[in-house]
Amino acid sequence: MQLIIALSVFIVFTIIAIVNRYRRCPSDKILVIYGRKGKSSARCIHGGGAFVFPVIEDYAYLSLIPISIDANLTNALSRQNIRVDVPSRFTVGISTDPDYMTAAAERLLGLTPAQIQELARDILFGQLRLVIATMSIEELNNDRDKFLEQISANVEVELKKIGLRLINVNVTDIKDESGYIEALGREAAARAINEAKVRVAEQEKVGEIGKAEAVRETRIRTADANAQAVKGENEAKVEIANSEAYRREKEAEAQRKASAAEKVQQARALEEAYAAERDAELARAERERSTETANIIVPQEIEKQRLIIAAEAEAEQKRVNAKGEADAIYAKMEAEAKGLYEILTKQAAGYDKMVQAAGGDANKAYMLLLLEKLPELVKTQVEAVKGINIDHVTVWDSGQGANNGGKTSTAGFVSGLMQSVPPLNELFDMAGLNLPEYLAKKQTATTEEVEVEEVK
Repeated sequence: MQLIIALSVFIVFTIIAIVNRYRRCPSDKILVIYGRKGKSSARCIHGGGAFVFPVIEDYAYLSLIPISIDANLTNALSRQNIRVDVPSRFTVGISTDPDYMTAAAERLLGLTPAQIQELARDILFGQLRLVIATMSIEELNNDRDKFLEQISANVEVELKKIGLRLINVNVTDIKDESGYIEALGREAAARAINEAKVRVAEQEKVGEIGKAEAVRETRIRTADANAQAVKGENEAKVEIANSEAYRREKEAEAQRKASAAEKVQQARALEEAYAAERDAELARAERERSTETANIIVPQEIEKQRLIIAAEAEAEQKRVNAKGEADAIYAKMEAEAKGLYEILTKQAAGYDKMVQAAGGDANKAYMLLLLEKLPELVKTQVEAVKGINIDHVTVWDSGQGANNGGKTSTAGFVSGLMQSVPPLNELFDMAGLNLPEYLAKKQTATTEEVEVEEVK
């Protein structure tokens, strides 16, 4: 466990050491890593960063900020052996070119800006004296571009050796102790003045000639202008006359058009007035029509809509009532059907029990039912003749009963009347039933007795 902790602590400290040894390079500096032998004495990096191995390597920075150097050279000997003073200012700086950075790391690493400035000034003075010695005073004074080009060419080579590059050269007024440059200036000034005087005289001559020509041209053009003026006046008079005639013609035409236009406008005004009156009458008629429509047609339309709505309401009421009656009839019939179904169901159950009570003999059960209904049957038979209202019956009897089976006319009438009532036996026959024998015999005997009584 302790070994693991120690190993973890070692790894953490190793990572921290590695992170602390990573160096980033600002944009205005050059990172110089030295200590490990390789192809070059140091590694130079501009921008980005690099890892610096501990113990083996170390690092330093070189500034890329430009350095301004005053090189006021005095008593420099020219090609004509004339001593001159050349006040100048140089701007130099370390370059980011790989060759320049390597040379700067080898020559300038560890120097202060003042030391670098002093070293560069010595190189600049020497090269500036060399360039002046190869040029004449006239070249120094007149051909300043050539002078600067030679300075740049000589100085650039020497500055590269220590890793510096020339950025700018500014040379001010050049002076000499003999006054040669001043004399050259006065000569140039006198020559310029004389040339200017010649040019002035030449211009004055040209001016006098031009003046004379201008006078001649003025006279010619004045005469021509006068002639043109007279001609123009005459043409103007003609134009005035023509214009006057044209004006009068146009005035007459305008007067005619104005008169015609006035009449046209009057006619148009009358037409518009008539049209306005017609429109007013039409509007009045439309208003009256609208009034009549509102007073007559609209109430009728309202009454029509009211009647339609009332008829629809009445029809709807009838439909509702009919539906209610139909529902009531349906409910009544459904109730009657249910009642009849219950009655028949109960009768069937009663008949079934009656058959069971008769020992399973249907004829006996039938006879029991018939005995139960016999009073109603007799009552029905009696009711058949009960309603006959006979106040008075007159029978004309001829006394010829022998020709009618021994029956008189009166007996035949009563017998026929009784026969119109269905006998009990026939009622049973029409119902598909058989009257018990003792009832059938009884009825037959009764009928015969009635007949005998009637004969008597």
